[in-house]
Amino acid sequence: MDSQPSLESRIKKLGLSCGFDLVGITSADPFERDERAAVERVRSGLMDGLPWYTEDRVRKANRPRELLEGAQSVVSLAVSYNARDGSNNGGITGKVARYAWGTDYHRVIKRRLRSFVDGLPAIVGREVRTRVFVDDGPMNDRAAAERAGVGWFGKNTNVLTSTHGSWVFLSQVITDIPLRPDAPLRKTCGACTSCIADCPTGAIVAPYVVDNRRCISYLTIEHRGGIPADKRPWIGSWVFGCDICQDVCPVNRKAVATLDPEFSPGRDVAAPDLLALLELTDEEFAERFRYSPIKRAKRIGLQRNAVVALGNIGDPAAVPALERVLLGAAEPMLRGHAAWALGRIGGRAAQEALSGALGAGDDTQVEDEVRAALAEAAGSPVAG
Repeated sequence: MDSQPSLESRIKKLGLSCGFDLVGITSADPFERDERAAVERVRSGLMDGLPWYTEDRVRKANRPRELLEGAQSVVSLAVSYNARDGSNNGGITGKVARYAWGTDYHRVIKRRLRSFVDGLPAIVGREVRTRVFVDDGPMNDRAAAERAGVGWFGKNTNVLTSTHGSWVFLSQVITDIPLRPDAPLRKTCGACTSCIADCPTGAIVAPYVVDNRRCISYLTIEHRGGIPADKRPWIGSWVFGCDICQDVCPVNRKAVATLDPEFSPGRDVAAPDLLALLELTDEEFAERFRYSPIKRAKRIGLQRNAVVALGNIGDPAAVPALERVLLGAAEPMLRGHAAWALGRIGGRAAQEALSGALGAGDDTQVEDEVRAALAEAAGSPVAG
């Protein structure tokens, strides 16, 4: 007589049927090592700029039993977002991190988690208590995924999986079901330091340690207000997030691609037309990015990033659009960044645009940006 599948295998099968690519199980015991490391990073200032990332939040995130009374296990689920973008939009385009190419993952994964949680009572034979997390609550997703055997920590702090690389969204279900935990993977990055060497900002200050303040993803998404002038060249053409440390990872080069339509790039998302972004109103931004992670940057943040990207790309074709921002944008921060971009591009047209902005009665910060940009433009050839 054939033996019945184990409770754990049936739960994993349910997870796969709900649209997840990987499922692992760990206990609800605290993540003590990870809590210590995170508290140290908060105290050392590496998480500055994220006011919500406090020591209290860190402690709660690493103690599942404080998140669900009677918690016994954590089911860790991952889904790949490794889509391919074959579009060729033309024009002057920027870059968007791959995780933001499709529908907002919070919406997609929460819908799948509801199906997963709804299916648990039939498997267990009783009502179950659960609490779900998708990167938007006090739960250490990476620590759970690592201990559940879903993946291992890369030196860029992302979780790497054997089949899908680090191109995965992580989610957790804390439950009162006692389950046999999976063993962590016996894998590491070995001697590889590609992510550290190729990070243009030096944000990975040591293996497994990221200085949030230097990370392009932080600067283009979470950071509010102006980007300091000395950090703007770091941005390159990224307008939302950054994938450099993932793109150079050898594990990711072999990662399975996803055909999940939810995470396939929409029109003009993976490589957006930067000049078109500068024309968006608040209403148009809200409509265009209603179901996209990009809405987190807000309209002014995305346009700030687009202006910086145009300055870094250096195409003189952007001068008229940047001049309109310099002279007509409602936000002084955008006008100042536009001046900086014009100074980077240089050439006669850029200098004339900057000269026309002098003495316009603008605030002191914008005036200072214009004068600094004029000095740079005077010594810069027209970029090719």
